[in-house]
Amino acid sequence: MFLYDKDNHFNLANLVTFTNISLGIIAMYFIQQGEFKTAIILAWLAGAMDIIDGKIARKYNLSCEFGVQIDSYADFISFVIMPSFLLFYVITKANGIELFVSGVVFIYYIISGLRRLIEFNITSEAGEVAKHFVGIPTPLGAILLWVLYLLYSYLVVTNIFIILALVAIIAYLLNSKVKIPHP
Repeated sequence: MFLYDKDNHFNLANLVTFTNISLGIIAMYFIQQGEFKTAIILAWLAGAMDIIDGKIARKYNLSCEFGVQIDSYADFISFVIMPSFLLFYVITKANGIELFVSGVVFIYYIISGLRRLIEFNITSEAGEVAKHFVGIPTPLGAILLWVLYLLYSYLVVTNIFIILALVAIIAYLLNSKVKIPHP
């Protein structure tokens, strides 16, 4: 059956990954509409798809190079672009220097996330799971950005430059040598 064919680009694991991508893209639509809570729910569903696709790929021996590549693309959409987009839209209400600095910091975060995913694809083997991540994985980076969103939204941290400094630190940690245990 084609759903369990490792060589089929539309096997079960990859269909779940395509769902992850779709949820990330739809979440960005809701961000533009100002419906941040809906976007966050979709992002968490995308996170669930990220966990499920890997479990399916390993259980049914569907891991392949195409799956590794498409999974990183899904991670880029749902865990790098979308949370950056969310936090950028929430904190940048002004023009001038705040908008410029926000743009620079989020571009840095996006490039850092992309670099991390490319590095992962270059060094990983399909089907292998390391004992630890080197650097913060992009889903954890996304969770940290969502925490910053909550801190800002609930007025715990109201200075956008503090938020931006924390975003820059998270971006740096994406490609750092810090070791994070793999769940």
